Amino acid sequence: MTHRWCLMKFVGVVSAITLMSSAYALQAPAVTGLLPTELARPLLAQDPRVAAARAGLAVAREESSILEKSPYEWTAKATGQRRSLDTGAQYREWNVGVERAIRLPGKGVADRDMGKATLAEAQARYGEAMHESAKALMTLWVDWLGAERGRELSAANVQAVQENLLAVDKRNRAGDASRLDLNLASAELAEQKRMNNDAQTQAAAAWTRLSVRFPGIQPLRLALPLPLLLTEDASQWRDRILAESDVLKIAQTQLRLAQAQADRALANRFADPTLGIFSASEVGGRERLTGLSISIPLAGGLRDSKSAKALAAVEVARQSVEITQRELETEIATDVVTARGLYESLQMANEGARAMQENAKLVQRAYALGEGDLQSLLLARRQATASENSALQAQVGALKAFYGLLTDAHFIWDLEHD
Repeated sequence: MTHRWCLMKFVGVVSAITLMSSAYALQAPAVTGLLPTELARPLLAQDPRVAAARAGLAVAREESSILEKSPYEWTAKATGQRRSLDTGAQYREWNVGVERAIRLPGKGVADRDMGKATLAEAQARYGEAMHESAKALMTLWVDWLGAERGRELSAANVQAVQENLLAVDKRNRAGDASRLDLNLASAELAEQKRMNNDAQTQAAAAWTRLSVRFPGIQPLRLALPLPLLLTEDASQWRDRILAESDVLKIAQTQLRLAQAQADRALANRFADPTLGIFSASEVGGRERLTGLSISIPLAGGLRDSKSAKALAAVEVARQSVEITQRELETEIATDVVTARGLYESLQMANEGARAMQENAKLVQRAYALGEGDLQSLLLARRQATASENSALQAQVGALKAFYGLLTDAHFIWDLEHD
């Protein structure tokens, strides 16, 4: 078992070195539109999830310190008695001593390994807490930027519809448009104003979610950026994210802890001896005794059963590492494909939005010159508005997918140092 475990550790180290050398070949792409690191870090540090993980890290340090020390303490013993003889003589007698169980060397090594694994797991959980909080901050931030951009587009659409109404009113006064056309144009403006109010509400709600979730954040006016096309091979993203994944590190440290616990259970098959020294006075002080004592519990089948159970738990932890890595690889591959697909969809949506905007301008110009009908004008504006909103949603979705990969790879906000 020991040789097999050593071989497995050697292979794991070699694999980790290979993985890290491949992972760090991936360079961080240029990132725009996110909160600056100096503003984001304090927000993440004060997040309750991160604060709880930081407290858990302090607990783990104490636990590691406890495991470094022997669990046994000195025990002082004292007894007093009176001896009565048939002759009628009586004597006072006493016995004093100290004793302590001794932790065998192999158990001390296993305990220290348990302490190191416990601390490493807490550090990984702290990193994962930072990662999850960073994802939440990124998502809420992009949602707010997207809502602000939606508010701007809606305000521009109100202006465009107002210009349409002016054109209809002008033709109505010239006798070239009916009162019905004017009413339809006015109704279209009222509808656009309603949509503008909805956009303003959505922007306010997005800011409320962001500012309540991360108190102290200030509204930094940034343009909604465009995501970048992922030109790197998917395997590079996989290797980088796996090397940085705190979820995988948690599973790996739990395997280390299970192995240390198995080593401890194996060592526990041999009970710790208790050593003592004592001094006694008998027959009224006529006899003085000084000596050493040793006691060793006689191990039974229970210790063997506990050792077998701990070894079985190691296999459970090992399979947990395997399934965790497979799930992460599946998720990473899906995220890369999704990010690329959403980027392509964004290009199509932007192309369609530009065409619809140009069409709306042409129809509006034609109507102002007395050509075309109102229905064509209203339809063109509605299509332009819908295409703009569709492109905006595509941009927000693609940006979240892109930033999500950057967050998982710890390329933003100094996450790689946590």
